Amino acid sequence: MQTIFVMVKSELGRAYEVADAAVQSIDQVSEVHSISGQYDLLIKCFLADGADIGHFVTEQIQRLPGVRDTFTLIAFKAFS
Repeated sequence: MQTIFVMVKSELGRAYEVADAAVQSIDQVSEVHSISGQYDLLIKCFLADGADIGHFVTEQIQRLPGVRDTFTLIAFKAFS
């Protein structure tokens, strides 16, 4: 399992719509957080090992209505 975080800039006034659409329509989305700073949302996703991350982001996340820009972070290891 691969964990990625996708930071999303949404069109003005549409962050909550984008968050709701991500949670409702994309199975790999685990959590969506509204955040401060240059981006509006932080989306945590779990992908199958070997999944094409670029394809997932461009075909699933970036095509959500209201998404303007994304920045993807790949997690190497989780600590608990």
